Amino acid sequence: MTQPPSQQPPQGSPQPPGQPPQMPAAPPTAQPGYGYPQAPGQEPGQAPGYGYPQQPGPYSQPGPYAQQPGPYGQQPGPYGQQPGPYGQPPQPGYGYPQQQYPGAPVPGGPVGPGGGSAFKGKPAVIIGAAVAALLVIGGGVFLATSGGDDDKKPVAHGSADDQKATASPSVNEGDGNGDGRAGDDDLNAGRKAGEAKVLWLQKNDVDLPRNGSDVYGPWVVGDTVVKGMYRAISGYSAADGKQKWTLKLPADLCSAPAQTTTDGKIVIGVKNGTTDKADCADLQMIDLNTGKAGWKKSIKQNGIWDMMSDISLAISGDTVAVGRTGNSNAYRVSDGKDLFGKQSGNCQPYAFAGGTKLIAASSCRTADVDKPQNQIQELDPVTGKPKWTYRPAVGWEVDRVYSASPLVVSLTQSEKKKWSILAIKENGTLRSQLVGDKGDKFAPDCGSAFAIFGKSLQGCVGVAADANTFYMATTADSSGTARTNKVVAFDLNTGKPKWKAAAPAERTMTPLGMESGNVLLYLEASYNKGGGIATLAPTGGSPRVLLQHPASTSQIESSFYNPKIVYAGGRSFIASGRVSATNDKEELETKTMMAFGK
Repeated sequence: MTQPPSQQPPQGSPQPPGQPPQMPAAPPTAQPGYGYPQAPGQEPGQAPGYGYPQQPGPYSQPGPYAQQPGPYGQQPGPYGQQPGPYGQPPQPGYGYPQQQYPGAPVPGGPVGPGGGSAFKGKPAVIIGAAVAALLVIGGGVFLATSGGDDDKKPVAHGSADDQKATASPSVNEGDGNGDGRAGDDDLNAGRKAGEAKVLWLQKNDVDLPRNGSDVYGPWVVGDTVVKGMYRAISGYSAADGKQKWTLKLPADLCSAPAQTTTDGKIVIGVKNGTTDKADCADLQMIDLNTGKAGWKKSIKQNGIWDMMSDISLAISGDTVAVGRTGNSNAYRVSDGKDLFGKQSGNCQPYAFAGGTKLIAASSCRTADVDKPQNQIQELDPVTGKPKWTYRPAVGWEVDRVYSASPLVVSLTQSEKKKWSILAIKENGTLRSQLVGDKGDKFAPDCGSAFAIFGKSLQGCVGVAADANTFYMATTADSSGTARTNKVVAFDLNTGKPKWKAAAPAERTMTPLGMESGNVLLYLEASYNKGGGIATLAPTGGSPRVLLQHPASTSQIESSFYNPKIVYAGGRSFIASGRVSATNDKEELETKTMMAFGK
């Protein structure tokens, strides 16, 4: 294994609310070609204690990926070999995985008044998946994303733009004959011994607007699979796909959290009108067990800088947190009670990650819009009070939360196309900065869940974490006759790779999360090979297949656009991430969800 460079990560320590964090060493600035060690230097006007990304170093090379870093191992050890705290020369290897995607939108934290903007010159909304490729060159982890390829997005034409909107949500209990269309014998006719059954296949039966619609979910609650699209949320039997209920919405579904409460409740965002000027400003609570609508309310606006055209939602315990540009709010899921809102001071959360902990990504006002200051906090989900604050170096923005517990965060420096993954301790201090081996390329898929004013911090696949290890899939290697890849396990205490596990021959695999202490994987389908669900031991080795999807339906399985995969109760569910077509007839034949089981 090549010795990674030893740049210091952007770091902050837990601070009492209102006090500036004491910053350790400055993050090494990656060169625009994927985290190259930067030459010593300090941004003008930087306050002592905050690390500034350094100016491009001597490794600059021409070409699309900018500078190539020097050989790994030029700097001893992972951290601390370089002098002192922030403002010191960055250590090689700290580098943030660089984002190399000319012309593609760069994820970044929205800002409040006077704050830096990460969206200058970027498209307003991304439709479809932004495909991310993380490149590790010379010991740094780097990010390259393609996105905004209009010619690759499915675009529908000719469908009616609107359905009649009801004044308030209404529930259609369903008669068991909804659009969950059970897979007939033909789908299983070619099934071989040992392969799973196709339980059902669902086709679209909704007249969508001409550009189609994103799909939210699926969420599995008991024996019900739930997904939302356009102006409805629907629940289907996990066993046979028959519709159990449908909740019609008065306007477009525009936001949803990655998770539900433990008892199956969720809060979604619904537009406050059906015109082009409508904002994503209304919240609707739904019990996904029954499809019954609970409380509904408009998000409380906090001043003229409160922009709600795009919001992000996250649930932690009985709290739903609402993030957007310049402001945030939180409500109790069970009854809609206001819990907390705008924070005091010049830093405001713009997005949240939920689950066992509530993590906030905040933007702070700065004197220079080109030098944004972000911070990461764990909040008390009831009061909103920070338990700790971690502040990365100026210019670095919180991009994604790959895991809330343990906390693993992606940061980017959009203007210089740099990127990094940090692990943060329970007390808010830096645990490690991940540095991969030279030549490894990574590809977490975070879908289309970000827009100019609001972004979701969660929802990425291709990553998983347990208490001490972070798992990430490499990009597929297509140099041979078939595509294949591997999963790399990183030690969260050191940031270094622990082991690598190869996918089965001529297969690619993607981490979905953890399952009974093992890494849960989706084995991707190809033209003539069915996909499947497998696990990988925390010590590595070879994947163990739990559910092998039939090869006879591989073409259907591989046809889903930006698929979302869920495994629950011994069944796997694949849902399209977006539904659209070129005409009404094709739209109604579009396959939207498929289920496999024993």
